[in-house]
Amino acid sequence: MAESWSFLDTWELDFRPLVVIELAKGTKGETIEWFTKRIVDKKANGGAQLLVKPLVTENGDENIYLVGASPLRLLLGAETVGLVKECNDNSMRTFTYSSRRTFKDFADDNHNFLTMAECQYIIKHELENLRAKDERMIPGYPQAKLYPGKSIVRRLLTSGILVQIFPLHDREELKKLRHSWYGRVKVGYQPLDEIRCYFGETIALYFGFLEYFTFALIPMAVIGIPYYVFAWEDYDKYVMFATFNLLWSTVILEVWKRICAIMTYRWGTLLMKRQFEEPRPGFHGVLGINPVTGREEPVYSSIKRQIRIYLVSLPFVCLCLYFSLYVMMIYFDLEQWALDYHEENESNFSSMMLFVPSIIYAVVIEIMNRIYRYAAEFLTSWENHRLESSYQNHLILKVLVFNFLNCFASLFYIAFVLFDMKLLRQSLATLLITSQILNQFAESLLPYWLQKRHKKRMKKRMCSLKTDTDLSLVEQINLEREMGTYFGTFDDYLELFLQFGYVSLFSCVYPLAAVFAVLNNITEIYSDALKMCRVYKRPFAEPTANIGVWQLAFETMSVISVVTNCILIGMSPQVNALFPDSKMDLILTVALVEHLLLAIKFIMAFVIPDKPRDIQIKLAKLEFESLEALKQQVRATDTQNREK
Repeated sequence: MAESWSFLDTWELDFRPLVVIELAKGTKGETIEWFTKRIVDKKANGGAQLLVKPLVTENGDENIYLVGASPLRLLLGAETVGLVKECNDNSMRTFTYSSRRTFKDFADDNHNFLTMAECQYIIKHELENLRAKDERMIPGYPQAKLYPGKSIVRRLLTSGILVQIFPLHDREELKKLRHSWYGRVKVGYQPLDEIRCYFGETIALYFGFLEYFTFALIPMAVIGIPYYVFAWEDYDKYVMFATFNLLWSTVILEVWKRICAIMTYRWGTLLMKRQFEEPRPGFHGVLGINPVTGREEPVYSSIKRQIRIYLVSLPFVCLCLYFSLYVMMIYFDLEQWALDYHEENESNFSSMMLFVPSIIYAVVIEIMNRIYRYAAEFLTSWENHRLESSYQNHLILKVLVFNFLNCFASLFYIAFVLFDMKLLRQSLATLLITSQILNQFAESLLPYWLQKRHKKRMKKRMCSLKTDTDLSLVEQINLEREMGTYFGTFDDYLELFLQFGYVSLFSCVYPLAAVFAVLNNITEIYSDALKMCRVYKRPFAEPTANIGVWQLAFETMSVISVVTNCILIGMSPQVNALFPDSKMDLILTVALVEHLLLAIKFIMAFVIPDKPRDIQIKLAKLEFESLEALKQQVRATDTQNREK
């Protein structure tokens, strides 16, 4: 590949804008010249070797730049990031420029071999890997310090010189996707392959998981309705329902692994090599040599990182957990006040007041979760993790611990300290329904309404604008740069995780939880599709082979649900009546049943393969061919050495 870089052109007449860079107004000319030069410079000189074109409007502003790349540059970039494409023999292989003609649909004149999302991902990768070499500051801004290995894009963002970088929408493709995705209400599957081609694998996997989880909840909802209607207070009849719930939670998670493997193999990300992941843009340190890859990259002491984690982040998280428990106790004081008020007045108004503390607490929980999220992001970024995967894992762990305690601590307290099943049922229903309504409003309805208002104002302003540049492109960029930014699937998975907890942890107390979850998820599919296509900027595609640490989070929740449901069943009057003389026998029986159910869960997880048999064979075949190719290469090298 090294030879190919030198033959790349630095400009191309047929320029296709893929990514937009917006600089702050009034950015100094020497800064713009230096930054654009680094973008177009050759790789050997530390540049990205991309194409840049300013978007000049009638008012003369030159703070917006369009970035593209030649077809050859994109193909070489596809090899650099390790994209996997389908070959002519229908197998999936890592793309290499030297073997490009063995890949399906490749032709020298076919510029659609790489999807637009893949091209934008390549450009993002190259821009993020622009790092300072000899520069000590950003030209024109002495206060914006640089040092060898520092990400240039990151420094420009933190200094306020670079406002944002975002990929452009393809309006024709987006129109087709909107029509097939949510343009008409229908009963059917989502166009996941089209979503993947347009938004990338990470977002497609989220919508695939949301769809799968919704369908998986239907049996729980169907069974829960008659239990709710006909056996409301009969706890012994809930034993079968709770047992089904526990086995159901294991099966759906194991089957999802298989479905996920099928999809990601078809998309090529199951084969992508992630062990040599590039340092994340926010990672900083002294420029050194990676001992594995031999490449120059920042180096940061792991001891310093551990000190930051255990002496700063961990105490802060513990303090937040304590504050969450303190707020919970205030909620119980309000519950007691509402109960006393109802006993004194016995009116319709006092009956309604019984639900007010739970509603207020649900709103406070959502507010606390969102505030804590910002603090967790700041701390995790400050810890300076080298890899994006490591950063995400530490962030998810911080947020999950707090959200789990914040959302479920009150339910555990009601169930196992107060022993009040009626209040538990009421609180569970209120927390679930209130959180779903708040999430739908905050994540979809409000942003959509604000975006629609802004779009009307922008169109009025653009109608009076006269420019030599293509008006539709100028209008599109001005509309998109004012859209909200989609920060990833974190919040979406977190919402599903908490929903899974409400459904599984206390299923034998409130069987209708699955019904409300299904109804919410059906609207969630359409509202999330709407916000992706109409509310937010197009996010950069991110290749992924699975849902990551969220799989472990859901599996952990299912294990906890075994314990809680067994204890709840053991606390029921009907079960207690079976052990009138010895509570120890009751405890031992409940513990035995709990261990038995856990054993069944783990056996099922072991028996059900994570990947279907045909996928396993294809992966093994590729590994065998790689080993054979390596052996041939070694033999050829030995032969050449002997001849010398």
